[in-house]
Amino acid sequence: MDVRIGVTYTPKEIEVELSDDTDRDELIRTVEDAVSGDGKMLWLTDRKGRSVGVPSAKLAYVEIGAGASDRRVGFAAL
Repeated sequence: MDVRIGVTYTPKEIEVELSDDTDRDELIRTVEDAVSGDGKMLWLTDRKGRSVGVPSAKLAYVEIGAGASDRRVGFAAL
């Protein structure tokens, strides 16, 4: 699952590739919890075990992409 994080006053995004078995609803709750309080950090661990932390006061947006099973590759008419 791909997560894209926008940080205020920064033109680049932070992209984190989470493991495929990440629970989407639990991830949303984690983001909401981080945003709900002052002085909190949003911590995510990528599929290689690296932790990424962003201060909740600096979050502009969090985009949660589709899991690996939802990705389509190739050319096809839908």
